[in-house]
Amino acid sequence: VTSAVVDGLYNEYIGNADSPAQVRDSVLEALGDVFFVFSSIEVAKFHRDAGNPVYFYEFQHRPSEGEGVLPDFVKADHGAEIAFVFGKPFLAGDV
Repeated sequence: VTSAVVDGLYNEYIGNADSPAQVRDSVLEALGDVFFVFSSIEVAKFHRDAGNPVYFYEFQHRPSEGEGVLPDFVKADHGAEIAFVFGKPFLAGDV
């Protein structure tokens, strides 16, 4: 890895951080990109190249169930959209 690549990654994710909390959020965003986004884009390209329609979305809504349970910096976790997409079919009561 060249220093230009490292500098570019630093500037993209952490460059404008003014506080430790912003650095934390930037590192979490970088890790999310590495573990979820990059591989998802690769799979989407394979499907596209095979002639299939591809839909790509980013879910950003923080579920109300996270209030008081999750730290404020946690927004939508991996899989959080499932309850919204399917209408919380497995939960009983007024949630």
